Amino acid sequence: MAKEFAIGIYLFCFKVLFSIFKLFPLYDKTTFVTSFGDNCQYIADEMDKQDISVQKVFLMKSSSSMQVKDDGETIVLPFESKNIMAMIRSIYHLATSKWIIIDNYFGFLSAIAFKKQVTCVQVWHAAGAVKQFGAKDPSIQNRSAGARKRFFEVYNKFDYVTAGSERMAEIFQESFQLPASHILRTGIPRTDFFFNDESKRNARNALLDRYPELEHKKIMLYAPTFRNDGLNSGEIALDLELLYKELQGENYALLLKLHPAVKAEHDLQDKFPGFIYPVDSEFHVNQLLISTDLLITDYSSIPFEFSFLERPMIFFAYDLEKYVQERGFWEDYSSSMPGPVVSTTVELLKKIRAADHSLLKIASFNQKWNEYSTGNSSRNLVDFLFK
Repeated sequence: MAKEFAIGIYLFCFKVLFSIFKLFPLYDKTTFVTSFGDNCQYIADEMDKQDISVQKVFLMKSSSSMQVKDDGETIVLPFESKNIMAMIRSIYHLATSKWIIIDNYFGFLSAIAFKKQVTCVQVWHAAGAVKQFGAKDPSIQNRSAGARKRFFEVYNKFDYVTAGSERMAEIFQESFQLPASHILRTGIPRTDFFFNDESKRNARNALLDRYPELEHKKIMLYAPTFRNDGLNSGEIALDLELLYKELQGENYALLLKLHPAVKAEHDLQDKFPGFIYPVDSEFHVNQLLISTDLLITDYSSIPFEFSFLERPMIFFAYDLEKYVQERGFWEDYSSSMPGPVVSTTVELLKKIRAADHSLLKIASFNQKWNEYSTGNSSRNLVDFLFK
């Protein structure tokens, strides 16, 4: 009850300020609201490349990975409710921009109404979907009627949602309760990375500059999805000691890419020398994928983009039954994933050594989820919006 009351006060204040600033005229301005950043980064770079003459404003959550400087012409503001002055300026830009580009669910959208001339585009932060979300998320049934109403008011503000495949277009329509006309089949902007040889080469070199000893190793990447119960825990479900004991003499290395909110042990690299490499914040995950020979993950969206490379994956789903009940999946997990599904580290070891991965299944998976992401996704979206 207290949380709902606080949300109500926040949204009321947001609505009042937005209504005041809405009295100002609209400007040739694009405001990005980002908690991830990578898709927005590619769109902004493409706008620069095409010399699109509109001002850019970036409202950035602390989790955003964007690298952009406030130079007067380009405006960068922290989008955090505790920073009152920055929030007031942010609301002004939201009310006076012709184009709004967002990359996540943002509750403030439920409290405002853009002018008719404004275009709001959702560039969702995942290229595909394992877990159900939006209107299909089972957990919303436990929320209040007011909260559920708020969720749908947010979805109703999306003029367009970008999709990388027909399957994802269907999922967005169900999740956000949108008609087919609201789906832009432009592809996912950040996936342009996988079609740019120079970008891939630079990503590989950046990792080797940091860890030159990895050059001739077989690199595994463990990148699990975020779990609420792991927020303040340093525990990792993998038996790292067993993996180290069994694989460190076979020229393997294991990169650990954990969610930023998870506090893992800081001494893992010292504890497992030459084998464990925590890379939590140093590299974007797509940069790591370029050097990855084998991906180990579970319910995250990373496999959808790793499939561009058509390299093997193993799915370490140690809590599958519990996770399905709590979150709900779009498809049967074990049959839809493009690699073996295991539940213990012992099983994982067997699959690593067996190397019986179906690259044909991975290629099919890639086609299913990335059919519209063909290397020109950023350009497709920028052309649609500004030409």
